[in-house]
Amino acid sequence: MYSHDALGLGHIRRNLLIAETLAAPPTNATVLLIAGSEAISRFPMPPHVDCLSLPGVRKEANESYHARELDLSWQTMIRLRATSIRAALDAYRPDIFIVDKVPRGIGHELDLALESLRAQGHAYCVLGLRDILDDPAAVLREWQSAENTEAIRKNFDKIWVYGSPAVYELARECQFAAAVEAKVEYTGYLDGRRRIGYQRASDDELMTRLASRDGNCVVCMVGGGEDGAQVALAFAGVEFPANWYGVLVSGPFMPPALRKQVFEIASENQRLQVVSFLEAPEKLLNRADCVITMGGYNTLCEVLAYQKRALIVPRVKPRTEQWIRATRFRDLGLVDVLHPDQVSPAAFVTWISQEVAAPSTRARVDMDGLTRLSSLVAQGLASVRRRDCIQSADRPEPEVTARPASLAQKKSKKRTQAPVVSLSGMGRSSQSKG
Repeated sequence: MYSHDALGLGHIRRNLLIAETLAAPPTNATVLLIAGSEAISRFPMPPHVDCLSLPGVRKEANESYHARELDLSWQTMIRLRATSIRAALDAYRPDIFIVDKVPRGIGHELDLALESLRAQGHAYCVLGLRDILDDPAAVLREWQSAENTEAIRKNFDKIWVYGSPAVYELARECQFAAAVEAKVEYTGYLDGRRRIGYQRASDDELMTRLASRDGNCVVCMVGGGEDGAQVALAFAGVEFPANWYGVLVSGPFMPPALRKQVFEIASENQRLQVVSFLEAPEKLLNRADCVITMGGYNTLCEVLAYQKRALIVPRVKPRTEQWIRATRFRDLGLVDVLHPDQVSPAAFVTWISQEVAAPSTRARVDMDGLTRLSSLVAQGLASVRRRDCIQSADRPEPEVTARPASLAQKKSKKRTQAPVVSLSGMGRSSQSKG
């Protein structure tokens, strides 16, 4: 599984959730996650999952990329990452390779690896996309510039969209080419409640403190924190209504000066607790009576899964993905939305004070994406086996005058061996047979 991870924690958390699911029954895969950020080290690895962390890159506000720490040109950095990715895949020989969001990788760093996998022919290649990428016109421009359509046609067997066409029909909205649209499979949204079993005890300290508090809890989350300071500062300044208290998760990547400002404001509020990072925020969301959050994919899925009353303050630039997602769910009556230009402590207090029941979301939105992944993997492996059979039938049989009995027995045994399931990590391992 390839996760480019140039900004924030969203891609890492989503891909870890997918990896956890596929490593568990019934798929029982072993998973190698190729991560584009050292931030992966902040999270515990589930059983049968390991990671390869690439040298980090940084995404700027103008959508350009640079080496995060190394004193390397961009071209040299991409060569370094590309050769590392190909070497890992050549050694690991995955049965399934799942690429997150970027069909050719950052700076086309996946081109060599994808070409190698297709030449070998043993891997089922999947492009995994969140429900909404960006404004359709922007997606069209970006995909044309990167020549993504041709890359998908040549290199990918399937596209898994982690969403529902009843909310947003990605292929139609973004006018995918017919050859690309034919590969699309909507999985449903991913229910993050499955992640709780893998979190470390470090998050439990906060939950123990909250358990001793009386009153209603409002939780504010701003993702990784890079662009969440506006929401965090406004929440830190909230004078909570009677019988309410707040918890703010500021994110590990908030700029230090802004983080300091948030903590200074919060220190004067006895009914507010601030933490920088939680490995698994699901327990906190489960405890919350309502949630104020930005509009990232993972957080919205968690809000829906836990059926919480939520106020979404989506990012509106440089991409409008969060705004589109938030307004689609608002139009379904599942969340409230506040434009970033309207953010203030007073606006938050007004919303918190409303006596509105939480919506019943799970019955109205398809949240079975993780459940379907096992069957999609099985279908992919079956497709590869059929492809192998066709290719074998097309090859001329070499002339053999005599074959030692031991070799014939070995060949027969190899043909009947149970398939090995792996996810691009799912690698070839005796633990994953069956």
